[in-house]
Amino acid sequence: MKQQTKLTQKSESVVEQHSQPQAATEFGSSDELLRFDAAQTTVPPEIAERLKHSATDITPAKAGWFKRLFN
Repeated sequence: MKQQTKLTQKSESVVEQHSQPQAATEFGSSDELLRFDAAQTTVPPEIAERLKHSATDITPAKAGWFKRLFN
């Protein structure tokens, strides 16, 4: 009996040590969640450079046939 209670007490103390209370954050919209996540995440310099380079290569799309028809 004593052995079981010691084991139970040890396992409970291990669980208590590993479970740390985390403050829950509620977001009003998914955009707020994404902004919060972006503020917490650092982008590696190599990826930031690649994104900057690829963003400059974007050309505006041509107007669709429907818009050209009425212009």
